[in-house]
Amino acid sequence: MTYPQLDLENYKGTTAIINTNHGKMTVKLFDSLAPKTVKNFIELSKEGYYDGVIFHRIIKDFMIQGGDPTGTGMGGSSIYGEKFEDEFSMDLFNLRGALSMANAGPNTNGSQFFIVQNKNLPYPKDSLIQGGWPEEVAETYTDGGTPHLDGRHTVFGQLVDEESYKVLDKIVAVRVGAQDKPVDDVVIESVEIIEP
Repeated sequence: MTYPQLDLENYKGTTAIINTNHGKMTVKLFDSLAPKTVKNFIELSKEGYYDGVIFHRIIKDFMIQGGDPTGTGMGGSSIYGEKFEDEFSMDLFNLRGALSMANAGPNTNGSQFFIVQNKNLPYPKDSLIQGGWPEEVAETYTDGGTPHLDGRHTVFGQLVDEESYKVLDKIVAVRVGAQDKPVDDVVIESVEIIEP
């Protein structure tokens, strides 16, 4: 079995470039595995929904979260006019660099998303294998990720290159205040969509 996150070069999906005031992150989107989620992200991006929106929650060794136009973590809406359902796949995982939907429980997806930054797997690889994760995925998790979020947050993209990871790590190093909000805004300037 080939897992798309482990073989990005051969995965024919849409590409998104998230331009921030700290640099750009390039993401391959998994159109066929999370079609509704990817469509939502693409349409919102094309209409400029994310332009000027901040990453309102940044937690070192965990993730960066954005996509809420109110900048509070309480707002945001989908193209579907309501919260939409999760699209979990046994082929996608919350590995380091995964782009996933933020939610407030099952089937509450809107516009908010996060990118997994964690570099340190919190438990041994063997325990993942025993828990049912495929061996090659468990091996990749040794480079970091948040396996405890698998089956709880829809994964719909993955960072593709070293530059993107450097920007991710640069963003997660900013100073944060109350509720993990950066002291100085980390801004999404625009999101470019490149069709396959």
